[in-house]
Amino acid sequence: MRVLGVDPGLTRCGIAVVDGGTGRTVRCVAVDVVRTPPDADLASRLLAVADAVEDWLERHQPDVVAVERVFSQYNVRTAMGTAQAGGVVALAAARRGLPVAFHTPSEVKAAVTGSGRADKAQVTTMVTRLLGLDSAPRPADAADALALGICHLWRAPMRARLAEAEARAAELTRRHRARLAEAGRRAAGKGTTP
Repeated sequence: MRVLGVDPGLTRCGIAVVDGGTGRTVRCVAVDVVRTPPDADLASRLLAVADAVEDWLERHQPDVVAVERVFSQYNVRTAMGTAQAGGVVALAAARRGLPVAFHTPSEVKAAVTGSGRADKAQVTTMVTRLLGLDSAPRPADAADALALGICHLWRAPMRARLAEAEARAAELTRRHRARLAEAGRRAAGKGTTP
């Protein structure tokens, strides 16, 4: 499976492609950071992010796009810009019919380091090690995009199994309720028979 991981942002948007192999093997295909000037208007900045994502989708043909889910931050303006950039990424993927998975920062940290409270340096160190890179990806947004790709590759099979189990449980519940309703109808029908 090939994942396009995106750490959304307006000033710096981390973007990476990670391939997953058998077991937990992962390989870095490409990584970069899309930068937009802080003094440019919002629409132009979002367009620059969208154009870059479209280019990466075309060049690398991922199977899925993994985006960091935005949580409220102390700086509402930053959170809004991050959410808007993430929305542009999701839209670009949806236009191509690609599934989009959103992962929280703590999910990504836990998948890569084993701790949902890991700091950026720990994430960068583990991403470098897991992918066998010669040097740490810089800036941190690049490492975060790679971490998103790894996280999705490792969590997707579990999510798929969980969704399958939930679907089976829902079907069993539906069948059980149908049997109970039928038994109730039969019992009601016997009570009114002369």
